[in-house]
Amino acid sequence: MSVRRIRTGLTGAVVAAAVVATAFVTPAAARDTTGHDRTQEAIEAAVKAGVPGVVAQARDDDGSWTGTAGVANLKTGREREAPDRYRVGSITKTFVATVLLQLQAEGKLDLDDTVDQWLPGVIRGNGNDGRRITVRQLLNHTSGIYSYTEDADFLKSVFGDGFFKHRYDTWTPGQLVKTAMRHKPDFAPGTSWNYSNTNFIVAGMVIEKATGRSYGKEIERRIIKPLGLRATTVPGTDARMPRPTGRAYSKLSPDLNAKVHDVTELNPSAAGAAGEMISNSSDLQRFYRALLGGRLLPDKQLKEMTTTVAVGDEFPEGRYGLGLMQLKLKCGKEVWGHGGGIHGSSSEALVTRDADHSLAFNFNGDWSGDSGAVIEAEFCD
Repeated sequence: MSVRRIRTGLTGAVVAAAVVATAFVTPAAARDTTGHDRTQEAIEAAVKAGVPGVVAQARDDDGSWTGTAGVANLKTGREREAPDRYRVGSITKTFVATVLLQLQAEGKLDLDDTVDQWLPGVIRGNGNDGRRITVRQLLNHTSGIYSYTEDADFLKSVFGDGFFKHRYDTWTPGQLVKTAMRHKPDFAPGTSWNYSNTNFIVAGMVIEKATGRSYGKEIERRIIKPLGLRATTVPGTDARMPRPTGRAYSKLSPDLNAKVHDVTELNPSAAGAAGEMISNSSDLQRFYRALLGGRLLPDKQLKEMTTTVAVGDEFPEGRYGLGLMQLKLKCGKEVWGHGGGIHGSSSEALVTRDADHSLAFNFNGDWSGDSGAVIEAEFCD
């Protein structure tokens, strides 16, 4: 969820370029020489295009590599650092989907249950009907439910001129869903595909109803603690960022000439189960490697998660599973993962299907940079 990813949130999205004069590029002498030079060049190009700073990490058969470029703080000029934590936005969705698939494996729910079985009357009005929508359709974005982040009033309050007035406001899942229910569905359930953040707000509510605990507590109990993800948190309503972290920058406007704002602190409940989590590149790689490597789900559930649907003619190289994106690169390689954006933070985390090669990185600005070029450089070198 972000200014630039509101409509898609898809891996490999490219945003328009702009220049931030105070950013700088890592000197060539500091580059790694273990086979990731093209990836380093791609993150340096993102900084030249206007991203304040980038941090990236990759793992393959040759070991682990870390690359940085630009700055973590425009005021002090502090460089990006490898352990920097950042808001991961819609990468949260893969964690949520993993919990629901675990619950299915335990017999506590079925992905073909209707939403209304778990949340009676919540999805209702303006043609919306939770009795016709399944949990599976929430996870693969075929429900047809309107995305609350497209609502004009919400956009103005959260992403636009109202950000500084409302940055610390708390939004409940019920409020976010009601915002979506003011709109008609995008299409009848199961007949098309459209990325909707509302789907995962509702998915988080289903987890709470099925377990008696919040989706965040279930992620902590089932994923974060077992995998030892020390930099990964589900902040809830806490507006602060844990250290170490860089700052997050946004123009809060589609105008690329607009002023750059520090938007690091915000109450992430506006994103909730659709995109509130915080992590770092090391933890994200560990999570996706464990997931695709079969450590978090039984084979049956992992197969369901990686069963994909087409996402439309505008993105023919991508398909969507259950909270998981499949991306076919120009060189023919296939990677799995998710992208995520939220105010001032644009992130990607991907892994090959055999879980042997992974990449995670973050731009600490949301108006510029070519994330697709970084992905292609790493996996197609």
